Amino acid sequence: MDKKNQTAIIIPARLASTRLKNKLLLEVDSKPIIQWVYESAKKSKLASSVIIATDSEEIYNKATSFGADVEMTSKDHQSGSDRISEVVKRHPDFEYVLNMQGDEPQITPTVIDLALDAIQNTNCDIVTLVREIKDENQIQDSNCVKCVFDKNMHALYFSRYPIPYKRNKGYEHYYAHIGMYAYKKESLLKMTNSKRADIEITESLEQLRALYLGMKIKVVLTSLNPTGIDTIEDYNKFKSFIEK
Repeated sequence: MDKKNQTAIIIPARLASTRLKNKLLLEVDSKPIIQWVYESAKKSKLASSVIIATDSEEIYNKATSFGADVEMTSKDHQSGSDRISEVVKRHPDFEYVLNMQGDEPQITPTVIDLALDAIQNTNCDIVTLVREIKDENQIQDSNCVKCVFDKNMHALYFSRYPIPYKRNKGYEHYYAHIGMYAYKKESLLKMTNSKRADIEITESLEQLRALYLGMKIKVVLTSLNPTGIDTIEDYNKFKSFIEK
């Protein structure tokens, strides 16, 4: 079996959201946000399956209405990776899995395949994406997760805090994490079968569980600057983008 047929994109999709109610079902150009994400994922050249994983009957019914492959999952999952792990266990043929956020409609097929190509050809457990940031507001924004990595592009840490701390000015470089993860199946199952780490709970960042377990996360640099849909301002910005 070739790698494409062993590769799946799974989109974890909860209806509950604290800052923007039912955001995945909000429509832009007559399509809900979750449909924009699904259709982008379907354009991947390196994955044979795209599945929406949800605990919501409303999302399930909406996804079915636009022809998506969708599976119901438990309501008890603490993270998106925990949710996709439930689905992966039902599909023994999956060896590579991309966790694609359901509220990131501007993630492009090119960037999706950048992550998938990396996970299919690396010794690391996980692949994720970062972009350089120089805007001081983003650096200080706790919703913009920062990443530091070593010379081999392996993640050292992720934080909502602006890291590295600027003790000596002129040497600092800041990178924002793009919340998409490509996993090897055994690495995903190892992570999600493990207890949540204190650092993960403290920062509310699931990737810190993987680092705590000693897993290797490969970082891929991209110039993509997607707008995640977290607030009404984000929604209006994406709507304006599509209208233009």
